[in-house]
Amino acid sequence: MTEDRETTLEVVGRPTARVDGTDKVTGRARFVSDVAVPGMLETRILRSPLPHARIRGIDVSRARAVPGVAAVLTGADLDGLDPYYGVAYKDQPLLAIGRVRYEGEPVAAVAASDAVAAEAALERIEVDYDPLPAVTTLDEALAPGAPLVHERLRPAGHFRDLRALRPVEGTNICHHVRRTRGDGARGLQRAEVVVEDVFTFPAVQHVSLESFVSIARWDGDRLTVWSGTQHPFPVRKELSEIFGVPAHRIRVIAPLIGGAFGQKCYAKYEPLAAALARAAGAPVRVWVSVTDAFRTLTRHPARIHMRTGATRDGRLVARVVRAWLDTGAYADVGPRVAGKVAYLSIGPYRWEHLDVEAFAVYTHRVPAGAFRGYGAPQAEWAGESQLNRLAAELGIDPTELRLRNLLGQGEPYDPTDRPIDGDLPALLRAAARGVGWETPPRPGRGRGVAVGVKDGGGAHSVSASLVRLHADGTATVHVGSVEMGQGPRTVMAQITAETLGLPLEGISVQEPDTDLVPYDQGSSASRSTALAGTAVHRAALDVRRQLLEIARRFFEAPPDVVTLAGGAARAGGRIATYAELIAYHFGTPGGELIGRGEFHSGERDPGAPGPTAFWELGAAAAEVEVDAETGAVRVCAYASATDAGRAINPQLCEAQDQGAAVQGLGHTLFEEVRIEGGQVQNAGLIDYRVPLADDLPPTFTAALHQDGGGPGPFGAKGVGEIGIVMPAPAVAGAVAAATGARVRDLPLTPERVWRALRAADGA
Repeated sequence: MTEDRETTLEVVGRPTARVDGTDKVTGRARFVSDVAVPGMLETRILRSPLPHARIRGIDVSRARAVPGVAAVLTGADLDGLDPYYGVAYKDQPLLAIGRVRYEGEPVAAVAASDAVAAEAALERIEVDYDPLPAVTTLDEALAPGAPLVHERLRPAGHFRDLRALRPVEGTNICHHVRRTRGDGARGLQRAEVVVEDVFTFPAVQHVSLESFVSIARWDGDRLTVWSGTQHPFPVRKELSEIFGVPAHRIRVIAPLIGGAFGQKCYAKYEPLAAALARAAGAPVRVWVSVTDAFRTLTRHPARIHMRTGATRDGRLVARVVRAWLDTGAYADVGPRVAGKVAYLSIGPYRWEHLDVEAFAVYTHRVPAGAFRGYGAPQAEWAGESQLNRLAAELGIDPTELRLRNLLGQGEPYDPTDRPIDGDLPALLRAAARGVGWETPPRPGRGRGVAVGVKDGGGAHSVSASLVRLHADGTATVHVGSVEMGQGPRTVMAQITAETLGLPLEGISVQEPDTDLVPYDQGSSASRSTALAGTAVHRAALDVRRQLLEIARRFFEAPPDVVTLAGGAARAGGRIATYAELIAYHFGTPGGELIGRGEFHSGERDPGAPGPTAFWELGAAAAEVEVDAETGAVRVCAYASATDAGRAINPQLCEAQDQGAAVQGLGHTLFEEVRIEGGQVQNAGLIDYRVPLADDLPPTFTAALHQDGGGPGPFGAKGVGEIGIVMPAPAVAGAVAAATGARVRDLPLTPERVWRALRAADGA
């Protein structure tokens, strides 16, 4: 087999049960929270009650005297290591040093024989705080003379795209990015119609069913960490730098993870677990409660000021955007998300003039970081909502306005980037058909549409893989993709089975373990299937090449007459199993064939956003009903259309798209982490509302478009994130169509919609 995408596929593209499905539904699957290390201690973390304060002193003497307590750590106990970590800047300490910068920041940590002893010790720690002025909103943080969250910044230097950081000296802006094309201001002046809005997007929690869990054990100078991380190798690098231990002495294992959605990107609690384990001289487990997860990370809340100009016949001319993202007390990936917001605010349309700026801003709030969509939901909430308003101003159907301006396949999104690699107009038409766009809605209902685009795969990606064909003809795949519910173990097995002509049950996929699998950037940016899968495909092709050569010698036949299928080679009516070929090759029943494959994006300008590995493309349409008396919004129908390139496993792709849409409906209708004066008001699932089964639209469809245009195996693309981008603008557009009321602030709570209805009535 070559990489010919017209080959008849036997395993890829067909309904296939998940390889981990039986273990999960029977309870045999082992998640991080199921790992038990002999002698493991339990931990508890004392968190700051204040958003900003100087730590005058901490008394832990009574805590250390509690029976069963093995270690109590504070920021003053972190000598002999570099206590700061971070993706963009090394700005976040393992435990607060000198002062706290947000409510919920870890101040002290206890490791004890059991949870009861750990909690008893925690209650005996006394902290003397000196409250300081706090900036807990964007306006406060950006005001002249505002208290600085950080006086000095130390770039981490881990990734090429984060080596071009642009903080604004003397302010709380940790990164500023600007993109221009033509002359934005002049373009707006020349436009015949200009619309202007300010949109806001809320802080949102990931709500993974399994919260943060990390276990650490030191064996002399060797560290082993079991963690629910999406990035085992970057976590290993972070630990190496913190503790001054070379990478080969650090092992990071990532068993199954009970959900992540970006929450578990890069280092979170692994450094603290390792520090506690070293101090206690025993393995420790850090297991964070759901409530404390709310005080660990959120999605970036954003405020976006946008102006869009067009001709009266609906040709887009210019867009000018100013976006501010609240990255909280520590940058995490905030600079990268700000860059994505600036880039994706453009939208997949033809423009003569653009002027887009985005700012990542420090505040004394819970840090914000990666969340499914990575800036696209914020950017396209504003951009697509404004197009819906522009369509109304022009008297043009919102689908027609988009069709007149959408980039076609092969057109550049940006001159420096990969051309659009899918059919956006076809996706839009399919989504609109899914809600019966051509027929009038029932009285009291309205429909809205949105188009989504996101650069996929990450700006700089590296994946490597090994495929081992064993002496008995079965195979093991070694790849670092983390299984957090999205299905990479199944997909990698399918790719290998298809390439080697093996039954799926003859393939196992090694769990990510930095001692046992080659380097992988991590599971994020929808990269696993397309990019890590490419590494797996190439490794399997390497094994296939070896098999064909051995079979040629075994059969004494030309290579073009040898076929591989069903775990056996065939030529001229003769057959030999893979086990027989391996025994023939090595002269013994032992031995194995090993294939190697890799993917890397190559050297690029550190300041450049791309080119992207592939484009995630989609469109969605919604039909809603609004209660005029209460403002309650009910989504009656929702349809999405997504470009999958080639779906390795269609069921998984559809589940990804539908799951992403449900998450998007959450932040559209009711999800918001409420923070007032720096204090989280609704930490926990009693006060924080997530979508339930009753919230799903009665008509809910997800259509996959497959033209094989992706860069991955057999033409695959990633599809994990695009579905979360479109619900908010589609639903808000439908609300406006039904009522005439436009809401620019998410979520669309009944009160917010009711007020918009009253304002529209008054106007």
